[in-house]
Parts: sequence; C-alpha cells; structure tokens
Amino acid sequence: MATYVILGKYTEQGIRKIKGTTKRAEAFRALAKRKGATVKEIYWTMGRYDVVTIIEVPDDDTASALLLAAGSLGNVRTETLRAYTAREIASILKRV
Repeated sequence: MATYVILGKYTEQGIRKIKGTTKRAEAFRALAKRKGATVKEIYWTMGRYDVVTIIEVPDDDTASALLLAAGSLGNVRTETLRAYTAREIASILKRV
C-alpha cells in the first residue's frame, strides 16, 4: 500500500460550513473505504494548512480518484505528498 500525506486548506465554502467538518471527515473515511483505501488519521491543524490527512491506498490511480472525488465537493483544496517508509526508500535508493 502506498502512503500519502494530504495537506488541506478550506475553501470559502468549507470555512462557511466549518461546523460540518467532522461529519465531512467521516464521509471521506467511508468514501476511502469504498475505494479500497484506508484513512490512517485526520488532523485539524493551525498554521498554513487547516487539515492534514494520512491515507494508505493500493495505487496512485486510487489515490487520484479518491482525492478528485473529495475535491469536487468544493470544501477543501489539497496538496498531496507521496510518503515513503525507510524500507521503501532503501529499495528505491538501490536503483540510484
């Protein structure tokens, strides 16, 4: 499974509907599960980003589909980072 760190900022719509943020997070967890992904954690943060989410997905296509579906709702804009464990990066470094 591939791991992604998703950095999110509320849109104007998302901040207007802030009281529903935890319900939207649960809906995102359910959507992820239906697509074969797992939401490891969701953090609400202070600073540059409003939300940080960590997911595990079977492949890049699944991650893209999940994030496009969530983004199309218009509550948050995301920046997505592919994350590697020490074991994964060691395997990659063998190719360098």
